[in-house]
Amino acid sequence: MTHKMKAQPILVPVDFSPCSEEALLYAADLAATLEFPLMVLHVVHDPGQAPGYYAMKGRKKQLRRMEDVAADMMEEFMNEMKKKHPNIPAMATAETSLVVGLPVTRILETAAKVKAGMIVMGSQGRTGLAHVLLGSKAEQVVRLATIPVTIVKAKAKTKTKPGARDKK
Repeated sequence: MTHKMKAQPILVPVDFSPCSEEALLYAADLAATLEFPLMVLHVVHDPGQAPGYYAMKGRKKQLRRMEDVAADMMEEFMNEMKKKHPNIPAMATAETSLVVGLPVTRILETAAKVKAGMIVMGSQGRTGLAHVLLGSKAEQVVRLATIPVTIVKAKAKTKTKPGARDKK
């Protein structure tokens, strides 16, 4: 006898980095396999150097309300992901959400609010002293979450010499 789980959203916090892309791809495949909805979350946080604002790239240091810029960035990120991966249906139907606050707190609150069944997030894979001193957001979410958390590490960039491809 098979036990069918109730379709709970898979929550994917993103910061628009390559690690976020990897996590979103993984979560979208998982969502399609399990037939679960996908929710993509960005937590808008105040950078110390410009509280309340995100700097616009390439716009002469123009500042805009961070929620507005973050909303534009989320839309651009999702459009780019849909364009790069048109064959992933969960990507096309993903719901998006923007919240303001401390990332770890807001990720956990959002997971509870939407009754997420799982959190899938990227990790920079930082090691050593920087990791010990700072701790990672992903590690904090793993420790504090009451639901399963999957950490997706970014693929390592491999350097190949020109002309060093495998010859058959």
